[in-house]
Amino acid sequence: MTFGGKGGFSAIGQTDAAEASRQVDQYLAAGGNLIDTANMYSSGVSEEYVGKAIAGKRDAVLVASKVRFAMGRGANDVGLSRHHIINQAEASLTRLGTDHLDLYQLHEWDGVTPLEETLAALDHLVTSGKVRYVGASNYSGWHLLKALGVSERHGWARFVSEQIHYTLQCREAEYELVPAAVDQGLGILVWSPLAGGLLSGKYRRDTQPSQGRHLGDWGEPPVPDENALYDIVDVLVEVGEAHQVSAAQVAIAWLLTRPAVSSVIIGARTAEQLADNLAAADLDLSAAEVDRLERVSRPRLLYPYWHQLGIAQSDRSASPDGFHRLGPADLTLIGPHLS
Repeated sequence: MTFGGKGGFSAIGQTDAAEASRQVDQYLAAGGNLIDTANMYSSGVSEEYVGKAIAGKRDAVLVASKVRFAMGRGANDVGLSRHHIINQAEASLTRLGTDHLDLYQLHEWDGVTPLEETLAALDHLVTSGKVRYVGASNYSGWHLLKALGVSERHGWARFVSEQIHYTLQCREAEYELVPAAVDQGLGILVWSPLAGGLLSGKYRRDTQPSQGRHLGDWGEPPVPDENALYDIVDVLVEVGEAHQVSAAQVAIAWLLTRPAVSSVIIGARTAEQLADNLAAADLDLSAAEVDRLERVSRPRLLYPYWHQLGIAQSDRSASPDGFHRLGPADLTLIGPHLS
């Protein structure tokens, strides 16, 4: 998403074609193999830059893109209709200079287009060989399960992944999306794993950087509780100092310990940031450190989860062996709350 810097995306990054190719080479040399983009990032410029960067290296990478957002002002230039999906898939393939996408993701829910139309279009792309796998992004739990049910009922290509926002600062995904991924066998790809830079260590209670996304107009993610954010950052910095690494590395390494997380998507502005982010893959946090980070950021239980927790504790106290009736998917959220 940092490639291109066109329009509103200039607030996120302004990486030009040459620097994009250099970063991709750096990433591949470090052992990376998945490049995630979208048709709407800088109005297609990001895909063009990715295409140039992987020229001659296509077999070494998995390329993921997305469809849903407006690519024009016409009535059919937005959404998840069959027309828009197939039209944009062809346009993405052209910009990327490839004959197939390894992962094609629905970038956001479309509550107007019939779901059967959307999923049939994705299946058509898979059976035609233009897409290998399909996924969803930014879906709610019921959106995700409904789509999986429709696909299975018709024998269509099924989502293999969900790309979601999930960080120490923003753990709402644990209410439904993480348990759904565990239950349904989906891989989780995390977008903006540093919460737009908020978890990089640059933002402290008494210190704000002179440059950065969140001093501009980009409002994702929202910050409902600044004190809670700074409590998390304090722990990230302390754990990082213990390992002599950045707070950013700790934040990413924590995500890699979470259930169903397959990978995190990093969008560095510079070579130094990219190298630092990549090093998180080799950072081993102790169980005590993971627990400390979990505790400082733990989301409160909403209904019906607090009720399920109470019943689980009651079941366990009444059972001779302390047994409760929560499964692996349930425990991704409720497990840490069990006394």
